[in-house]
Amino acid sequence: MRSRSRFSTAPGTRRAFLGTSLGLAAAAVAAFPAGATTSAEATTATDRPARLIPRGGIGMHLYTMRDPLAVDFHGTLERLAEIGYATVGVSGRHGNSAAGIRRMLDATGLRAVLEHVAYDTLRGPGLGQALADLHTLGAAWPVVPSLPGALHTPAGFREVAREFNRIGQAAREAGLGRLLFHNHGNDHATVDGEVLYDILVEETDPELVGFELDVYWAAKGGADPARYFVQHPHRFPALHVKDMAPDGSFADVGSGTLDFAAMFQDAHTGGVKQWLVEHDSPADPFATARNSYAYLAALRY
Repeated sequence: MRSRSRFSTAPGTRRAFLGTSLGLAAAAVAAFPAGATTSAEATTATDRPARLIPRGGIGMHLYTMRDPLAVDFHGTLERLAEIGYATVGVSGRHGNSAAGIRRMLDATGLRAVLEHVAYDTLRGPGLGQALADLHTLGAAWPVVPSLPGALHTPAGFREVAREFNRIGQAAREAGLGRLLFHNHGNDHATVDGEVLYDILVEETDPELVGFELDVYWAAKGGADPARYFVQHPHRFPALHVKDMAPDGSFADVGSGTLDFAAMFQDAHTGGVKQWLVEHDSPADPFATARNSYAYLAALRY
């Protein structure tokens, strides 16, 4: 991976999020099984003080909850708030307007921090409305969730980088945070000697474009999230925290093979503000939500 960028690495505009809650912290620790260990325990005996993820930084990416949301959007948000989640990433509205979702979020005490919006929408005439909807939701960041397969070439990703800078400039002019990009495994492929994802990191303006790093897909694609945090500071305000089962499938956070304690040691350098839980195919979304929250609330790194 190359570490040089032709842009400044000064941090972009970021918003402060919800503060910590001692009550939620106590509830989360109580929910974690007595005597249970986390992957952090093997790494806390270092010269670094152990950190906790701020409670206001633990969120749920709502794609995980798509089935219950389709049945009862408001009730699902209520249950997430009861578990202890402070924030959500919006991914699909299930027939609700941005204003309607905002009312439900306000009623449950949750806060939207971002919304996934299709690349073609953001690069086309729908950009203005998409940015207005972000304001309505109270969210900071528009996020491109994926890119068409045909663009997965060095030339294609350079074209995307130019578009990202343009969209990011529009977001800033609209009073929002940076445009973010959510990765999948194929975004980390090496094509003609170049790592595609690195093209986006290196050829976008850090003031305008950041990344919502999906740590599962990064690992699946052969990338090292911690290395990105160090080599490209302040570029990663949000994470998708998704665990990997031994067979390579998805797992509840803390029940799989990824070493989150080691991975997050340099998260502060990377600029991480939001740790958004995600599971692409949960058997029981609420069980996944409970298990994953309890693990992240108890994690020392």
